[in-house]
Parts: sequence; structure tokens; C-alpha cells
Amino acid sequence: MAMTAVTVPDTPTPTPRRRRARGPVRGIALNVIAVVLGLGIWTLLSRSGIQGLTGPVDVAVRGAELIADGTLPADILASLRRVFTGFALGTALAVPVGFLMGWYGTARGLIEPYVQFFRTIPPLAIIPLAILLMGIGETPKIFVIFLAAFLSSVVATFQGVMDVDKTLINAARVLGASDRVIFLKVVVPASTPFIIVGMRIGLGAAWGTLVAAELIAAQEGLGYRMQQAQLYYDLPTIFVGLISIGVLGLAMDRLLLLAERRLTGWQERR
Repeated sequence: MAMTAVTVPDTPTPTPRRRRARGPVRGIALNVIAVVLGLGIWTLLSRSGIQGLTGPVDVAVRGAELIADGTLPADILASLRRVFTGFALGTALAVPVGFLMGWYGTARGLIEPYVQFFRTIPPLAIIPLAILLMGIGETPKIFVIFLAAFLSSVVATFQGVMDVDKTLINAARVLGASDRVIFLKVVVPASTPFIIVGMRIGLGAAWGTLVAAELIAAQEGLGYRMQQAQLYYDLPTIFVGLISIGVLGLAMDRLLLLAERRLTGWQERR
């Protein structure tokens, strides 16, 4: 009996563009699932009898009240202004200092001991000194946030310059490139991923320092509001402050990730 060959149609291979399109959609779906699961676990814990733990509904109601009377928007703007100013100043100084340390051995020998010394001192420990030297205005608050962002970013930038593949630098020299061209065309692009990582770590450090910074005679801000709520055992307000800081920090981090993708489009990704 003759055998009839069965032809199996080829399964279409997803194109790179289609795979790239699926990635963000899948990531967003997983993020939504994670948020829903988190809210569900929070609700179960609040109803399980844990003393004092408030639930998502109470927090949402309190958040709506703070938005309606203008308290939360004012606190968010005050905290954003402090974090953004300190973070921007810290990063703006950290990048050139990190490049100097990585590119010039003399600058590295002069600056690195101070960077490593201050890295061992928590920025929060600087607060008493900042109050004595700078008063109780906005300056000491911004300064401690600046210090937290600077120390994280400068080390990452320095490490990025040190880790540039020497083969690339030597190849550029063989082709006749000057030190200036090598620095701008080889070192800076190769260091950019490290700089972005340092900025992300510095951003987290800036938000982490915010609450303590706003203890310095602040009259508004998310940290200040949480401290006031603690005095009256106002847990919903504390949760509103925590969630606001988390959401704002996450949004700023995602903006840095977007900038990284724009600036490092040449880099191979998984």
C-alpha cells in the first residue's frame, strides 16, 4: 500500500518587531496582575485582625480627602521640588567628577579618598551639621538629598569609565583619534549605561533621604505629613504618604529607563 506523505505547514517565526511589540504588553499585564495581587493580600491582612493595619479602602478615602482639601497636592509639589533639585544638582556634579576620576589618574588620587570617606557616612548623619551650618530653611533639606544622589552617581560614573574596553580605546588610537575624540566617541557612550544605573540608585537614595530631610523644620511635604500623622496615630495618612512616595519614585525611575533606552539603543539587550 502506498504511503502518502503528510505535509506539515511551517509555523511562522515571530519577527523581531513582533517580539519587541509583545514584550511591553506582557510586562504591563504582569504589572497589573502584581498590583491586583498586592491589593488583595493587603485587604486580607487588614481583615485578618492585625491590630491597627488599615485597608486599601480606608487609605483611598483618606487620600481623596487630602486631595480635595489641597493638602496632598501641596505636599507632593514641595517634596518633588526638594527631591528634583537635590537629585539634579547631585547628578550634574557627579557625572563630570566621575569622568575626571576615571580618565585622569591625578584627579582620581585627589578625589577618590574623599568620595569613599563620605560614602561610609549616611547622609542622614549629616543633618545635625547641616542645620548648624545652613539654618533651618530649604538649603539643608536639599543639601542632604544632593549628597545622597551625588555619592551614588559619582561611583557609578567612575566605574563606568574604568570598565571601558581598552581594546576600543587602543583601536581608536591606532586609527589616529585624539584623546578628546576618544573620550567623546568611545568613553562617554560606553559609560552611559553605568551613569543611568547610578542615577537610578541616586534617585532611590534621594527619596529615601527625603523623609528625614523634611524633619528639618518643614511645614509641608510628604515626609512632614507622615511625621505629623504619626503623632496622632493616623495610619491612613501615613499609608497615603508612603504610596505617594512610591508612585512618584517609580514614575521617575521609569523616565530614567526610557532615557536609557534612547541613549543606549546600540547596546544588545535580552
